[in-house]
Amino acid sequence: MADTIDTAKLALISQGEAYGMLIGLSVVFCGVILLAVKVQKAHLAEDSGKSEMFMVANRTVGRGLTASAVFSSWMWINETVLCASMCYRYGLAVPLWWGSGLCFQIALMAALGVMAKIRVPYAHTSLEVVRMRYGKIGHLIFIVLNLVNNVFGCASMIMTGSQLIHGISNMHYVAATILIPLGVVLYTAVGGLKATFLTDFLHTAIALILIIYFTIAVLTDSHVGGLGGLYDKVVATAADNYIPENYQGSLLTFKSKGAIIWGLILKFGNLALVVMDTAFWQKSFATEVKATVPGYNIAALAVFGIPWGLGTVIGLTARAIHQTPIFPTYPGTLTATEVSSGMVMPYVIKALIGNKGIIGFFFLLFMALTSTISSSMIAVSSILSYDIYKTYMNPKVTDKQLVRVSHLTVVIHGVFITGISIALNYGGANMTWIGYLRPIISCPGILPLIFTLFWSRQTRLAAIVSPILGFFTGLAVWLATTKSMYGHINITTTTNNYPALYAAIASFFSPAIYSVVLSLYKPYTFDWREFLRIELADEAEIHPPSDTSTLNEGSEDETSHNDKAVSGSVKPVSDVEPKATDNDPEKIPENSEQALAASAARVASLSLDDIRHPFDDETLKELHRWLKIAWYMFVGVVLVTFVAWPLPLYRDYIFTKSFFAGWVTVAIIWQFAAFAAVVIYPLYDGRQDIAIGARGVWGSSKKYLGIKKTN
Repeated sequence: MADTIDTAKLALISQGEAYGMLIGLSVVFCGVILLAVKVQKAHLAEDSGKSEMFMVANRTVGRGLTASAVFSSWMWINETVLCASMCYRYGLAVPLWWGSGLCFQIALMAALGVMAKIRVPYAHTSLEVVRMRYGKIGHLIFIVLNLVNNVFGCASMIMTGSQLIHGISNMHYVAATILIPLGVVLYTAVGGLKATFLTDFLHTAIALILIIYFTIAVLTDSHVGGLGGLYDKVVATAADNYIPENYQGSLLTFKSKGAIIWGLILKFGNLALVVMDTAFWQKSFATEVKATVPGYNIAALAVFGIPWGLGTVIGLTARAIHQTPIFPTYPGTLTATEVSSGMVMPYVIKALIGNKGIIGFFFLLFMALTSTISSSMIAVSSILSYDIYKTYMNPKVTDKQLVRVSHLTVVIHGVFITGISIALNYGGANMTWIGYLRPIISCPGILPLIFTLFWSRQTRLAAIVSPILGFFTGLAVWLATTKSMYGHINITTTTNNYPALYAAIASFFSPAIYSVVLSLYKPYTFDWREFLRIELADEAEIHPPSDTSTLNEGSEDETSHNDKAVSGSVKPVSDVEPKATDNDPEKIPENSEQALAASAARVASLSLDDIRHPFDDETLKELHRWLKIAWYMFVGVVLVTFVAWPLPLYRDYIFTKSFFAGWVTVAIIWQFAAFAAVVIYPLYDGRQDIAIGARGVWGSSKKYLGIKKTN
């Protein structure tokens, strides 16, 4: 295979150990989630056999679990493994730019999520919103954009994971690629979105413990010598670690052209991965009204410290020891392929912590991979089942059939994504090249999608055409710039900073220009109340007049158990239905299809003035208040992490020993704060549900044991 790692000199762990851990962890996590799903159904009245629970977790997820789930979904391999490699390549400026490139998109998504609750309160996916406004063609265009974004993002993570597993154990790429998503398919298909929330929490807890351990263990190792020792070793080896585009070639300066360009490319790509990923929208739909903004912003602040602390310590340590006998590649040097494939971190861990460290790294790798894959599977499953199957293939599908289709599409996506990952492996791609390509593919739909919720004058033509033109604009800029600067086009020449940056900028901004021009060409103003008309029609399908109890066809027990979400729950819009449609059974058609048709006709006959928002005035005021808070938070995050903090450091300055010590110390403190925010706080926030579940399990256990004793 071209452009791969020479595994003959590696073998950090044996193939048997790698197979055992990969299969064993999949089985354990699958078992834990299946047990949790059973407890939820038995004692918390949360049945993943209902579509509303499977797709949006009954819209009752609290702040703590939301923060943990969003943090976990955004803690990709890139934030740990690749950040260390890029710090090795460009110096300590990369981890901070990386952290700033993660948190602002989550803060933006908090605002988008609240606006979606205001505009389209019953939505299951972001694509529903597009269909409501732009019709079939616009819906299909954004389905393709979302699927490509999800598939590409998920496949690139599996590809990266398989390359790392191959690199540390010599396990075959194909075997690793097949085994990585296997367990995730099983528990996601059974548990749905709430299962991914629960596994996200477990992933987050384990991964953060390992991240903190690796950071401190590496830093305090005798071969490093703490903060002062690391600084001294980096300074002592400065001549051998000269970085051409850094100030004085130093690793310890923030003035690095390569780092800032990489940071900009990362920001565009990561923004696309959030806004164009239906998984993040689904998590916002699944939250309580009071939980969206706090949960997302807790995650935004917490995730900042992960690449900053871990990437700085691991990347600089690699530079300090990569030419010493303890390093796995010695007496050879790290190749560009090994750096691009993320092997810097496992090499450092093997050198300083040994085999137990590599086992821990394997656990961290598994946590990051499966968290990403599970959220992607639910997102793609919702698109295939709800936006394609229910909308175009079987509009009269029942709730039970829809859940069955969702299970099937999880499996189909798992198989498909495995094939794409294998193809990327054999094509010679690596995570760096994928990071450059992803913005070009995913960015064109960002601004048209945001306009869908915030700009009433974007027309159907503009929404359909502008993403397509934006993609071809970005692709043309990428290839043309590569050809102009390097003479020919291949994976090597396209893995360069400047063409990728110019292409990302073109892909992101050009659709906004196209959209505005096309919208002004033939102006039209959309009435936001139209969203609620289609909402009512959708409600009529889920909840026909003969059954007006709940959205999810739930029992009274389920309704009573969700009292914690009353302030954000959707209240029936009974005042918009004609008087003739009261609950007199003689006036309700006996045939369900006739009932649905009658409900749809009533909704279609309503004037916009007669349509009322399903949220009461108090809830709407609260949502608008949270929307203001979300925008203030977003602007604050951007100003601090893009301007006030990093730009004053972009000057002719090399960190002093004391400044470097303070820099890394704050980064490590941030890691502990993240652990408190997304691991400890969710336990406190969900203490009531945990107590109810624990009491239920204990009662069932006592009952079971009592029966056993009498026999």
